[in-house]
Amino acid sequence: MFWRHRQVTFCLSVIICLLAGLSDAQYDPIKDFCRRFGHQTAVVDNRLYIDGGFVNWKPFSSSSQNYSNPFLTFGDLSSTTKGMPTLYANLSKNATVPSVNGGVLWEDSVNKRLYLYGGESFAAAPTTFLLWAYDILKNQWDSFGPPTGTAAIIPTSYGAGVSVPDRGEAYHYGGLFNNQSVPGWSGPPQASNRLIKYDMDSNSWSNLTGPDEVKRAEGEMVYIPIGDAGMLVYFGGSQDPWGNGTLRPQPLDTIFLYDIANTKWYTQKATGRIPEVRRRFCGGATWAQDQSSYNIYIYGGYGFPPETTGYDDIYVLTIPSFQWIRGPYPPGSNSSGPFPKNMASCNVVNNAQMLVIGGTYSNDTTYMCDVEVVGGQHNMNFGEDNKATAIWAEYQPTLTTYIVPTFITSAVGGDKTGGARVTAPEAGFDAPDMSVQMTRKAVIQPRTPTRDVSLPTVTGPNNGTATQPADPKKGLSAGAIAGIAVGGAVALIALLAGCCFFIRQRQKHYQQPRHPLGGQTPSIPPNGWGGQGGPGNTLVSSPAMTQASFLNTPTPQSPHPDLQSPVMLSSTPVHPVELSTDNSSGVKAMRSRSFTASPASAKYDASPWSASTPQHVDVERTPSYREQDHHFGLASAGTPYWTPQQFGNQGHAVHAANASNPYFGGQGNEGWEDSGRPTSH
Repeated sequence: MFWRHRQVTFCLSVIICLLAGLSDAQYDPIKDFCRRFGHQTAVVDNRLYIDGGFVNWKPFSSSSQNYSNPFLTFGDLSSTTKGMPTLYANLSKNATVPSVNGGVLWEDSVNKRLYLYGGESFAAAPTTFLLWAYDILKNQWDSFGPPTGTAAIIPTSYGAGVSVPDRGEAYHYGGLFNNQSVPGWSGPPQASNRLIKYDMDSNSWSNLTGPDEVKRAEGEMVYIPIGDAGMLVYFGGSQDPWGNGTLRPQPLDTIFLYDIANTKWYTQKATGRIPEVRRRFCGGATWAQDQSSYNIYIYGGYGFPPETTGYDDIYVLTIPSFQWIRGPYPPGSNSSGPFPKNMASCNVVNNAQMLVIGGTYSNDTTYMCDVEVVGGQHNMNFGEDNKATAIWAEYQPTLTTYIVPTFITSAVGGDKTGGARVTAPEAGFDAPDMSVQMTRKAVIQPRTPTRDVSLPTVTGPNNGTATQPADPKKGLSAGAIAGIAVGGAVALIALLAGCCFFIRQRQKHYQQPRHPLGGQTPSIPPNGWGGQGGPGNTLVSSPAMTQASFLNTPTPQSPHPDLQSPVMLSSTPVHPVELSTDNSSGVKAMRSRSFTASPASAKYDASPWSASTPQHVDVERTPSYREQDHHFGLASAGTPYWTPQQFGNQGHAVHAANASNPYFGGQGNEGWEDSGRPTSH
């Protein structure tokens, strides 16, 4: 009898802890936001979607953890709150869909989908890759299954990805294979030298060669409409010349271009003010109204030894002259801003502005958040088309025309609408046919949707729409709270049932006669992934030149060190688990990532995988749980950030705003040691 009471007490203690954990684990992605980094973003129809990555919640302190962000949120590009796009968190993303960092979101603005490719798992081992797509019209996630065909597709993390929606194509170059991105991987990370192509309409894959045999990662790739069908432009990041995870810088004076129409790579040397070597920076492309110049803006990035602090600066690569130009921030051609930033995302909006979202900082001294009142959003006005003639400025929803700024026209000639006179590199093109390709403007025939896209956009269980979104200040919707309650109840019932079953079996065991093993061992069954002058008055000096050095990849320490050597991914479909439904409320129950569904209880959809019939898990709620990984270490301090004066002092250190840059700010996160593991402060 005593034993029974002890078991019941134990079960009740576990249940109490579970309920306390559920209560403590509910975060509002708007109100509780502090910082984000390593996420994926994409723009479709006046919305900027933000998925996954790492996040720090408020309150933020020296004991705060980095969490895997389970939410899909979006900024409404047609409206502003406090000078930045209004953020909403009423989109669905259930526990079946992976939450990764270092992946990409391929946008399909024609069929209204977002495809999630690559990335690393943080709180769990990586699983066999399935291509998940968010259906913007239906607010649900669909699985298109594993890659089909003969091409071996093994996704990487921290590669360079871009989509060309008008052609229905998406591309991903390079990236890292490691035990957080590839199931069964052991040993040091390795980079890839492959260009992966995905055809959205046919759901087919191609594994193409890169510009050479060198393996690369952590660089940037953009699309520009030049040549017969457009070109992909890649530069920067790291290279893995020995294929053993020992990374060295990829100099930014070497530009790689992929001719989509002719499936051919070109290499071109750039001149001008070459940026210091860097990785995990972000960028975006725009072009003059007459397409006489294509200008690729980049921001920030992480450095290489001995200059590992990184950069808080802007550079522009202008094509076809292939000149690097130092941007207007920060002032002075030989200095970096005071708050180096990496692992941010950059998204161009209407060719005129670029939103820089989140990012980590490597020189933290305090624990301030990244302008959390606007969700860590920072806006770069390409043409400095604002009253202050500043490159960092308020976001303008109605700004749709790119004006070529004077710091670019002074290098290539022309005026604010185009008319560039310098249309070739100083020493000529490295490939003869480039001189012809650089004069052509890509002409792409309109693509026809492969499904009905006339449906109104749905955003969540509160029936909000693109024009009538839920009030972000209200936090989680009623449907989300109901989903959490149902999920918690299901988990509680399952735990109670488990405890009762365990007690019953133990009772039977102790009531049975005791038999010795007779010297035999019982059988054990075998066990079969900033302002113009910055937030401070002192500028941090950046090296004019960084020597090539060696460094392992700065990926978070793996929580799964025992995973084995790499394996080829199986082509057998792994069907998503359907989540149970509460018919009375119409709200699906949540399956927390902290639990694994039993194979006996899982329900599978037997319909075949195909491009026309993706499998979907329709869960109309926003998750409210956190994923804590104790292997990543503590999050580090932040630095006081720039805040527009109209934000007021909302419990944060507010500096006198520089008129040229009132919106750039948000400091804090970890640096990286030479070993490739994140440091804790």
